[in-house]
Amino acid sequence: MATVSLTGASKEDSATIFEVLRTAFPTDRPAEDVPQGQPGDRSAVWTAEFEPTQEWIPTGPTPLEGPVAATIQGGYLAVDRLREALSAAFDVQERGTASGDQEKEVDLRLGTKR
Repeated sequence: MATVSLTGASKEDSATIFEVLRTAFPTDRPAEDVPQGQPGDRSAVWTAEFEPTQEWIPTGPTPLEGPVAATIQGGYLAVDRLREALSAAFDVQERGTASGDQEKEVDLRLGTKR
């Protein structure tokens, strides 16, 4: 199990990213549970948990309106599989990592593949 948190994204881009991951892996969120807009000027953080399986359905390049900051946290294998799925659909730049005994955290910047 791994948690994906998105910041700096529109609700549309967040929905796009979660849909790519939902297509590839089981999640804790039902399909109709999509990110909603936030009132005021507050920044939103959207989070979902995914169970990366050994076999997944890759998706092709998927456009985003703008860059999105994503943090993936969980077991080593789960984080690696989520990152691989994101790399199939988006331009992924690693911004930093933190590792522990059982888990790791990876900070990414997602954009449209060119």
